[in-house]
Amino acid sequence: MTKNENSIVTHPDVVLIGAGIMSATLGLMLKQLQPDITIEIYERLDEVASESSDAWNNAGTGHSAFCELNYTPEKPDGSIDTSKANLIAEWFEQSRQFWAFLVERGIVPDPKTFISPVPHMSFVWGENNVNFLRKRYQAMVASPLFQDMQFTQNPDQIKDWMPLVMEGRNETQQVAATRMDLGTDVNFGCLTRNLFKHLKSLGGVELHLNHEVTKLKQKEDGLWRVRVKNLATDVKRRARAKFVFIGAGGGSLPLLLASGIPEGEGFGGFPVSGQWLKCVNPDIIAQHQAKVYGKAAVGSPPMSVPHLDTRMINGQRALLFGPYAGFTTKFLKKGSFFDLPLSIKVNNLRPMLAAGYTNIPLTKYLIGQVLQSDEDRVEALREYVPTARAQDWELEVAGQRVQVIKKDEEKGGILEFGTEVVTSKDGSIAALLGASPGASTAVSIMVSLIQTCFPEKSKTPEWQAKLKEMIPTLGVSLQENPELCAQVRARTSQILQLTYIPK
Repeated sequence: MTKNENSIVTHPDVVLIGAGIMSATLGLMLKQLQPDITIEIYERLDEVASESSDAWNNAGTGHSAFCELNYTPEKPDGSIDTSKANLIAEWFEQSRQFWAFLVERGIVPDPKTFISPVPHMSFVWGENNVNFLRKRYQAMVASPLFQDMQFTQNPDQIKDWMPLVMEGRNETQQVAATRMDLGTDVNFGCLTRNLFKHLKSLGGVELHLNHEVTKLKQKEDGLWRVRVKNLATDVKRRARAKFVFIGAGGGSLPLLLASGIPEGEGFGGFPVSGQWLKCVNPDIIAQHQAKVYGKAAVGSPPMSVPHLDTRMINGQRALLFGPYAGFTTKFLKKGSFFDLPLSIKVNNLRPMLAAGYTNIPLTKYLIGQVLQSDEDRVEALREYVPTARAQDWELEVAGQRVQVIKKDEEKGGILEFGTEVVTSKDGSIAALLGASPGASTAVSIMVSLIQTCFPEKSKTPEWQAKLKEMIPTLGVSLQENPELCAQVRARTSQILQLTYIPK
């Protein structure tokens, strides 16, 4: 490290921007693969995991496709498309294997601090929705990843599974539910803090909080010049790095555009905010032990799929309902109202206008959500908790999600609701954009990123062996190997101290 009169100059191998679950996962993997690699991490807030990775901000904790109905759309011919659900379930199993590796190595000493067994359920009412859920169940149990799923239309059975949902419900209402006992709740905020605690203990890793990246530029020598400002002292830093990862949640898009790489041209962002109703009555919280997902309203984004959600936060059981969507021009919960207008550039104006024009129903939906009163929110809650009282619930502001807008030759621009990794041609910089399923599949996303950005090293016997050590089934389809699927789940359940009793 050198210092001139204006700034500090450093020469790390890798710069990670943003101190969330993505950067933590990537940093830890790289140190496992190459222990002598040097890493600098920059986070503009004063603590790690305080935006999208935080438990109160994360819209989904443990997305494994067991209960999320938007992952299994109905095709025009009436059949159910399970391809996305199978893919996400495979990815989540890789996450479990990586977390088990962390626990076995003592990197995360106690799995109970971040993962807990919580059944995942889907619940619907009305003839059409019941028929959909039945077809979905029949399609999903054909896969080893979902063979333990249970389905019922029996109100008494559903009441046993989710008493809070059935109490006070009209007995003539046609209902159905599915259940996966393998489901979990994951506190990604806690996991992220554990990972950074370990990373900071390793040689060659520096974590800088209250540091904001102000400029990115690749020079002729291929190195990235990363300009950083200490928000507490105004001291400037300049890092010269071989590889840069932009994992700053909603803040990733402006930095990607600032990098100037051709692959980032045309990308835009559509911010969606969220709110929860948080239960404040311990007696009611104790009556519910499940993640119960329903069907999203027509035109609503995936992050707004309604769910009555049991979570473990700071060692205490919590109960949330929502999220209620909203619109803001901020890209981060602690961002600026100028984030959206400042992200509009010449090369992404057309895609953003086109995506806006073709998503007018979404805009109308978000406006309706913003205009909701407290009474409107409680009425929505009563569809899932018929006996809900307003005094037992309070509003909690959730995190920001920036949905990806990208160029499309036919439509001009399209709005994507998934996760997108944008990588430069030379693999020297990568940015993660988007939202769902996000944190739950961070492990698979980062493995793919490593293979793309470090292609030669990834093919070496040493890196191959280490990747297999971290994720034993990497490259193997659990969907096509029922026995292996059961073995892996039993093993990771034991290490992570989860209950798993296969059918």
